[in-house]
Amino acid sequence: MSNIQVELAKTLKTKPTDEGKLGFGEIFTDHMFLMDYTEGKGWHDPRIVPYGPIPMDPSAMCLHYGQTVFEGMKAYRTEDNRILMFRPWENFKRLNQSNDRLQIPAVDEKLLLEGLEKLIEIEKDWVPHTSGASLYIRPFIIATEPKLGVKPSSKYLYVVVLSPSGPYYKSGLNPVKIYIETQFVRAVKGGTGAAKCGGNYASGLKAQEIAHEQGYSQVLWTDGIEHKYIEEVGAMNVFFVIDDEIVTPELVGSILPGITRKSSIEMLRGWGYKVSERRLSVQELEDAYQAGKVKEAFGTGTAAVISPIGELKVGDYVMTFNDGKIGTISQKLYDNLTGIQYGKLPDTHSWMDEVCKG
Repeated sequence: MSNIQVELAKTLKTKPTDEGKLGFGEIFTDHMFLMDYTEGKGWHDPRIVPYGPIPMDPSAMCLHYGQTVFEGMKAYRTEDNRILMFRPWENFKRLNQSNDRLQIPAVDEKLLLEGLEKLIEIEKDWVPHTSGASLYIRPFIIATEPKLGVKPSSKYLYVVVLSPSGPYYKSGLNPVKIYIETQFVRAVKGGTGAAKCGGNYASGLKAQEIAHEQGYSQVLWTDGIEHKYIEEVGAMNVFFVIDDEIVTPELVGSILPGITRKSSIEMLRGWGYKVSERRLSVQELEDAYQAGKVKEAFGTGTAAVISPIGELKVGDYVMTFNDGKIGTISQKLYDNLTGIQYGKLPDTHSWMDEVCKG
């Protein structure tokens, strides 16, 4: 066991009584996990401390050059009061892949998991009891060296904060309307699209606002060179059921390798479906749609798990999938993934990490 120091809060917050009104990322638990990096010393001083502001120099490099990465994951409470996490080792593996792209020193993934499990055990009473609700987990790293030169920082801070969050779907698994973006660019091959870093999300806000103005909930991004090939939808990976093939864009360096994406592919193939990771152009999708071959579409991600797509707009052309209703495959994936996450179905894939008893 690593030497993780623990300082418990002297005064605890009042926990929400109505879990149906939790929202997302608005309430935070009593404690957080911190760890420092110093060049020549490595990562050191892992500790759990009361949640609160982080002192930071105004010239901290993360504030000026965006050298920061993060992850998103969840902890779930089962009906028999166990606290589970979904494939957390995959998130920490991806965190180090993001670190590598942004020149942030790698972190011991076993230590990260140990620290997170210890933090959640301390905060287990914050894990919601309501079906569909969960404890959202946000690990992140920021460059803290006080210097305005453009170079990798010599100091970093790793932080984990926890936020009880309500059910993503409050009134059923309703399909969303998506707008295909052909002007702005989220990422290009060779850029930071495959890393989970803040700049990727900030650059998408403009296009998302335009989509909202047109009555669409999210943006579907195309490739940054030709605006021809489909990549991601909002902050999710995307799948299309075309005839007997389930197609999702291949990971070419501009697409985030989602944990839910990976799990969905493994689950679908295990059921005998043909899943293709390949380039899919907007034109191919339109042609297949006009031929009546597109049966359903859906996004995958940590927050929603599965988000069915009911309508897709490119220019003035609108495609409606499955009469705007959730498809059979989307529903089956959602039921099985959430069933495993909440301990209602057997974990035949060994995906879940049991943290403690609630």
